Amino acid sequence: MSVYTIGDLHLSLGDPSKTMEVFRGWQDYQRRLEENWRAVVRPGDTVVLAGDISWAMHLNGTGPDFRFLDSLPGKKLLVKGNHDYWWTTRAKMEGFFAREGLNSLFILHNNSVMAGGVWLCGSRGWLFEGSDKYDPLVVAREEGRIRRALETVPPGEEKILFLHYPPIYGGQVIPEFFGAMADHGVRECYYAHLHGGGAAGAFRGEHQGVRLRLVSADVLKFTPFLVR
Repeated sequence: MSVYTIGDLHLSLGDPSKTMEVFRGWQDYQRRLEENWRAVVRPGDTVVLAGDISWAMHLNGTGPDFRFLDSLPGKKLLVKGNHDYWWTTRAKMEGFFAREGLNSLFILHNNSVMAGGVWLCGSRGWLFEGSDKYDPLVVAREEGRIRRALETVPPGEEKILFLHYPPIYGGQVIPEFFGAMADHGVRECYYAHLHGGGAAGAFRGEHQGVRLRLVSADVLKFTPFLVR
């Protein structure tokens, strides 16, 4: 069994007016995603979706997008992104999946999942952009979520962290997040969120002992990235 990841699918099957095809490089992206996904992912594999999954504003509006994802091979672990406005409590989301028969979708938030011989953990994280200022309360909240996810992994087991926001970008580093990763022995972190010119400035490589990689869908040319 293999583990893949990809972020920022920005599906809009329930509301075509929000299609990403208006942006350069996103033309016919759903077809490209489906073809590429089926070419690499097998039924026993796991795919971590690193946020910004559906443009739906409410959970009940996600049906078309989630049915599309459910039709693809593999188990999908969903991480919250900044545009996932439909995101609600775990109980409500899991109840929705059950009612809709979406048997391959699972939430990765404040928890961990074993797949491919490694523990997978996920959280949204945070990034201060534009006029946003460093807010210790926001950082503490997001750090707490990261730590709670990592704490669910048995001691000594290998773990990988998936975030939506990059923990380092340009001159901005969130040391609290790297502190949590150091405390729990995380050596790999995958993140999304960045596109276009923003992706060009993404950090790729090792920082404080953690290997970092950007996995936004357009950067990956809409092909899930092999993690394990």
